Amino acid sequence: MAETTHLPKVNRVHFSAPFVWLQAGWRDMGSVPVLCVTYGAALALFSMLLAGFLYHTNQFIWFLVLVGGFMIIAPIIAAGLYRIAKMLGNGEQPKLGDVLTAFGRFSSDQIMLGFALLFLFGLWVEIAYLIYGLSTFAVHRTVLEFASFMFATPAGLQMAVTGTLVGGVIAFIAYAIVVVSAPMLTLEESDVFIAIITSVRAVVTNFTAMALWAFLIAIMTMLGIAVGFLGLVVVFPWIGLSSWHAYRSLVRSQGNVS
Repeated sequence: MAETTHLPKVNRVHFSAPFVWLQAGWRDMGSVPVLCVTYGAALALFSMLLAGFLYHTNQFIWFLVLVGGFMIIAPIIAAGLYRIAKMLGNGEQPKLGDVLTAFGRFSSDQIMLGFALLFLFGLWVEIAYLIYGLSTFAVHRTVLEFASFMFATPAGLQMAVTGTLVGGVIAFIAYAIVVVSAPMLTLEESDVFIAIITSVRAVVTNFTAMALWAFLIAIMTMLGIAVGFLGLVVVFPWIGLSSWHAYRSLVRSQGNVS
């Protein structure tokens, strides 16, 4: 673990700050469009393959659960994007090798953060399974059967509402833990506990702005998924790069330099 144990200063930002972060992320994408699109395309392709597997094995009912899980672990997947944004801020020109390096040099603190997020994902899966089990005695093996149950029956609608509320709470807890800590640990300037505490402090200190940022991330991601995952080719790298600028805006410490 890193030796830095002090809590960095958390800045207060304006409610509209998330739009500034998105503008900065978009500029970064324009600087290295091929690298960013390649990053997004790799994620989109993996998502398509996974969705196809679930469909052909009659397990597509778990698609919504996996979408919720993606929201939880996505900040870890974006590690290479944080490195791209950092290098661009330093006036350097990132290349594919730099992205791969970001994954190849995961610190023990980043791994611990990943396990914490996987725990939350596992918790969400178990709760989703419980909600589904308590909502029906039937087993819906096809997409049509599951959709008919969820949207055309009172029990299905109740299941959808309950699952959305519970999943939203778990996702926001994960968001508060990781929104700052994931890019912060990319710098290797802190340990995982300090990073998580700083992340939660940033969310609490700037609750309205961070709630807006969470909303924008969720909406953009859902739109990217809704068009057959193709939207993730652009949306995911855009959010990842913007998340680095969010971190830079929210946290200042002696070690936090571009």
